[in-house]
Amino acid sequence: MFVQLLTVGKQKEPHLISAQEIYAKRLTPFCKFQFTQLPAIKISDKPSEKEIQKALAQESDLIQKNSKGILIALCIEGKQFSSQDFSKLLTQDLPMRDSAVTFVIGSSFGLHESIKKIAFQKLSMSDMTFPHALASVMLMEQIYRAYQIANHTSYHK
Repeated sequence: MFVQLLTVGKQKEPHLISAQEIYAKRLTPFCKFQFTQLPAIKISDKPSEKEIQKALAQESDLIQKNSKGILIALCIEGKQFSSQDFSKLLTQDLPMRDSAVTFVIGSSFGLHESIKKIAFQKLSMSDMTFPHALASVMLMEQIYRAYQIANHTSYHK
């Protein structure tokens, strides 16, 4: 299976980049993993709602051009899963689960409604708010954990 994590905005924290590299390497026995970072559309420091929506629409176009397969959108109104249920979603419940899935983390303003509408699933990591860079590491760990659960290893306890 091809698994892509697509984020809007560049990763800047060296320790989080290192963590991403570790999990990308750990995922190689289970899937073909790709981490894709798209540039966030620049907007003013105090943007109007119209300016935000315009930027989100432009980001939506970039997301759609760069994503592969089934789309899972990370957003605050998404469903929260236990690690076991997330494993089942990733390894059993996805249509064409042997093909491709793209997890999308939007910019600091989130995702455009058009992305949420075409997503197979909307996913929320928590009711808490996390920086996007940290959320990508957390999601990569959960993808790794999902494969570990599916393979009945001792990683998940």
